[in-house]
This record gives sequence, C-alpha cells and structure tokens, in this order.
Amino acid sequence: MSIIKFFTSKTFLKQILLAVVAIVVLCYVILKWLNVSTNHGDFETVPDLKGKSISVAQVELNDNNLVMKIQDSANYNPDYPKFSVIEQEPVAGSKVKENRKIYITLNPSGYRKMNIPDGLIDKTFRQVKPTLEALGFKVGKITYVNNIGKDMVLKLSHQGKVLSPGDKLAKTSVIDLELGNGKRP
Repeated sequence: MSIIKFFTSKTFLKQILLAVVAIVVLCYVILKWLNVSTNHGDFETVPDLKGKSISVAQVELNDNNLVMKIQDSANYNPDYPKFSVIEQEPVAGSKVKENRKIYITLNPSGYRKMNIPDGLIDKTFRQVKPTLEALGFKVGKITYVNNIGKDMVLKLSHQGKVLSPGDKLAKTSVIDLELGNGKRP
C-alpha cells in the first residue's frame, strides 16, 4: 500500500475527522468550565477605605467578599487619625474578583523617633540647622549667650531639657538652640 493511498483512504480521513471533532468538543468544554470556575464577568467593587479604622475597613471588605492584608505602617500623616488607613491597593472603585487581597497601609501612632546626631555642639548654626532639618526636626527658639564663638552652637534643648547625642526625639520636634554671640564672657 503506498503512502498516498493511505492518506486518501476512508479509514484515515475518518480518524482525522474524529480527532478534529474531539479537539473542538474538548476546547468547548474547557472554555465553559473556565467561565464557570473563574466567575467570568462577576466582579466586586473595592470600597474607599482611606481614613477609616482597621475594624471598619475589615467589615467593609468582608461585606464585599474581599480580604484585607496590612502592609507596614508608613510615615506618620497628621491629616489622618492614628491607626487609620492612609493608602490602599487596588484603589477605591476598582473592579476585582471575589476574595482578592486588598493591601492597606496604616497611619502609625506618631512620628518616628530619631536620634540626635553626634558632633552638633561647637559647630556653627549654618552647619547645624540643615542637619537638624534633614533629620525632620524644626529649629525653635534661638538664644545668645556670651561666648567668643559667634553663632557657635553651645547647647541643644527640647522643652527645657538639654539634649545630648543619641537622645531620641519624634520627627518634627522643635529643638531650641543656644548660640555664642561673639563676645568674651
């Protein structure tokens, strides 16, 4: 039997037709199964959680068949209450599938504590001010005392307490400076 006769025989053509029909039926069944198992076209709307407490956010997400995942707290934002949601991913109004994880970022209880750096004493005000501001502190009241070093930082204090290197203060704390006025004591 030659190969050409084999490819044109009824048996071979019947087997090819059966294989094509089987593939079409199998594809149809798989696509229908995927539509049902993935809830094709069935979405949940992500609620707006910004500014809400963890418990309220949890209730809202449960009502919408969504799962809450808390990410690490971000930098403190005074515009939001403590321990409230300040960011969420995906954003509010997004259409997502049921049981999707919604990642939220919480507002910490306050500003992060920063160390007072070493080497600020006996430096000029021009050097110390940018260093403190870069760390997130604010320069408060400046007082001058008799000292030969003009504008030399002699003492740092916060709310009347003298600060030393390594002390911890919350970011945005106001630090008062005592400077020399350039006159001999």
